[in-house]
Amino acid sequence: MSAELSGSTALVTGGTSGIGRATAIALAGLGAHVVLSGRDAARGEEVVARIRASGGKADFVAADLTDAASARALADRARELGGQVDVLVNNAGIFPTGPTSSLSEADFDRVYDINVKVPYFLVAALAPAMAERGRGAIVNVSTMVAARGMAGMALYGSSKAAVELMTKAWAAEFGPSGVRVNAVSPGPTRTEGTAVFGEGLDELASAGPAGRTAAPEEIASAIAFLVTEGSSFVQGAVLPVDGGRLAV
Repeated sequence: MSAELSGSTALVTGGTSGIGRATAIALAGLGAHVVLSGRDAARGEEVVARIRASGGKADFVAADLTDAASARALADRARELGGQVDVLVNNAGIFPTGPTSSLSEADFDRVYDINVKVPYFLVAALAPAMAERGRGAIVNVSTMVAARGMAGMALYGSSKAAVELMTKAWAAEFGPSGVRVNAVSPGPTRTEGTAVFGEGLDELASAGPAGRTAAPEEIASAIAFLVTEGSSFVQGAVLPVDGGRLAV
């Protein structure tokens, strides 16, 4: 186990499956005390048990992140468990797709509440203390469709486009105080959540130079890079981790 993040606490939202799970495991492997949140307690405790069995330190917080209050409550609980939060990975999100006319106002509000409002208020709750300490790292998980017009992706893509703009604005706001804020933009990735897309995910991935879907661990590796000193001069960036899909 590497000790690069030893002594630090990392909060990973949506940490019970997919990219979030892989990220929690990766950061714990670098020595961080990982606090992971999610709605499924059984899956959360399974991740914690795996990390602890490997000699790492982790805790699970059950959280249904829907609004500013839930974001602040999670931030408070993470501080109780870890003393302070040095790394924040905003990974929790939902991605309903479909024709614009088929999605309701309730769908719209839920996507923006989870994908935009929650990251905003988690940063509001945690970044100022990072800035006071003069160090910290925040990574927001976006998507390639935030920068690429695709039918059926207007709602989800626009919410992540907002996240990418907030990433740049937060870099400008908190970067001068030593807090690095960046984002990753994954391409088609095989997770529990994307299983509903079936072969369509493979078809989308086949158009890129890599010609395949990503494993969650490949996205987690990019996130780990962005929270460690190897990326010390990277600020306000949106890192494509899409197998080259953005290039074609």
